[in-house]
Amino acid sequence: MTMIASVLHLDRKAVKALRITDPYSLHRVVYSLYSDVRSDADKTNSTPSGILYADQGGDFHGRKILLLANRMPESQVDGEFGQVQSKEVPSHFLDHSRYRFKVIVNPTRRDKNSKKLIPVKGREAIAEWFRDRAESSWGFVASHQHLQIDTIEVQRFAAKGGHKVTLAQAQLQGELRVHNPETFRRSFQQGIGRGRTFGCGLLQLQPILDTLY
Repeated sequence: MTMIASVLHLDRKAVKALRITDPYSLHRVVYSLYSDVRSDADKTNSTPSGILYADQGGDFHGRKILLLANRMPESQVDGEFGQVQSKEVPSHFLDHSRYRFKVIVNPTRRDKNSKKLIPVKGREAIAEWFRDRAESSWGFVASHQHLQIDTIEVQRFAAKGGHKVTLAQAQLQGELRVHNPETFRRSFQQGIGRGRTFGCGLLQLQPILDTLY
């Protein structure tokens, strides 16, 4: 599957004009860049959109959002605001055995009795949750020594139709070793964990190249 990596740059004027104030408004802007290729049946069955993104935050000058999708985005938001730079991910990019990574995740577990999603709380618990899920479901082993949790926060906002959303997020970085290449490739292409609609799950990867002296 061909994957397209992009960067959306928004200056202060664009952020204001597009009314980006919360995760849902950012979701709306990101999804407006892509044609919706899903059928009504796909949407009913919750078929993934094929779009992942990660908000890199911003400063006085603007904001940067990383994008990954199975199709090319538009070059501008609404044909006017922001700038998008895109390139195809090389086919060999996922052939390495070790990577440095960053990722924003939605750390949750499903309660066995109530079946409700319960947020995982605390740095140690989140780290343990991430390492367990990585090895059992995502095709890689996260280095215990290098795993770092940068931020933990809870986002509360109104989504489409006024539906109230509470989204727990944790930003992690570290090093990983691939143990199941096929599963790892799928994790990169489809994202990991829940909350992908609102900016979670995009694995930002940098290969670790072994140097021979």
